[in-house]
Parts: sequence; C-alpha cells; structure tokens
Amino acid sequence: MAKLTKKQKEAASKIEKNKLYSLKDASALIKEVSSAKFDESVDIAVRLGVDPRKANQMVRGVVTLPHGTGKDVRVLALVTPDKEAEATAAGADFVGLDDYLQKIKDGWTDVDVIITMPAVMGKLGPLGRILGPRGLMPNPKTGTVTMDVAKAVQEVKAGKIDFKVDKTGIVHAGIGRVSFDADKIAENAHEIIQTLIKMKPVAAKGTYIKGIHLSCTMSPAIALDPKAV
Repeated sequence: MAKLTKKQKEAASKIEKNKLYSLKDASALIKEVSSAKFDESVDIAVRLGVDPRKANQMVRGVVTLPHGTGKDVRVLALVTPDKEAEATAAGADFVGLDDYLQKIKDGWTDVDVIITMPAVMGKLGPLGRILGPRGLMPNPKTGTVTMDVAKAVQEVKAGKIDFKVDKTGIVHAGIGRVSFDADKIAENAHEIIQTLIKMKPVAAKGTYIKGIHLSCTMSPAIALDPKAV
C-alpha cells in the first residue's frame, strides 16, 4: 500500500472516521481537505442497490448541473455541411465530418463530448472500438445524437453531463471544482442525487441509495448520510 504524504495525512485527520456527513457539511469540508496547488476536481460517487448486469436495472441518463462543472468542455460536432455554421455559432470547439472521422480512426480523441446527427451515426459505427471505451460514443439517450445540434452543444457547454452506473453498481461524476463556493458544490451534488432517485428502476429492490462519497483529486473521500441529502 502506498504511504500517505504529510499533506494527505493532514487532510485525512480532518475527516472523522465512520461519520456520515450532511451534504452541506461535506461540501464545506471538501474545500478544507484540498491540499493541491491546482484547482482540484470535485467528484461524487453514488453506490446504488441495482444489478447493472440486468437490462431492467441499468441506470443511465443526463443531468444539467446548476453551476456547471468548472471545466472547459471540448466539444466535437460531427455534422453535415449545412449544420456546420450552427454548431460553430453554438460554441463547438471542433466542427466537421469526414476529416475528423479520419483523425479519430488514426487515434485522435482529444475531446470530452462528441455530438452528431442521426444521419451520421452509420459512419461512427466502425469507430465504436475507439470511442466506446473512452465514453465518447454519441447516444440518443444522452442527447448527443440529435437534429438540434446547436441546443445540444449549448447544453453541454452550460454543464450538462451524462452518467452511467458501472459494473460494480456505482455512478461516478465530476460535479465541480474546489474553487466553487461550498453552496454551489452542494447544489450540484444535490441535483445529480435527486436525478438518480427519480430514475430508480422498478425492478430494483431494497435500499436504492446505498452510499454516497464526495472527493477531490488529491484528497480522501468524505462519506455522506444518504438521508441528509
């Protein structure tokens, strides 16, 4: 096991063992335990009482964080020529089609989100082995395959993120930066938690929200009381 640095030990000492914090308290504490010299990302991990191997218990969706992620999201719009001006005006960082498809085929994936049109999806199919593992494959369920490209680009730039429960039953998402006010961190976290609650699969039995943790890039996680969010 790797040894904790002095700063990591100091941060860990501020978190009470076995204590479940309220969302408000955890959001304030996450700023205190941050020790890096850069603006750390704040992440949330929610453990759900679902079996992701069963299709009727898969949890996947999108949420628009009220205060954004604090990250400059790089958007690639793979669109036909008639939609290029629209995508550019909406703020897409990269706009085009065949040239970018070739770049992706050659290994380029230096973007955070890809937005495209239904008519283009056929061309993206062969690139699934490249885009899939990186979470970049557009999907109608997350609003990244649409005819309203401008709206999709604007929403992503404003803080819309997609999430998906992993094979262990946990949803991970970046919800801000340590530089955010504690209230903004709490409001972003509350938004995704409430979205997950609304998406509870009918087939899921027993306790649905089993655990919630807040963490930042270089610091230990803080356990939340699911009943106090």
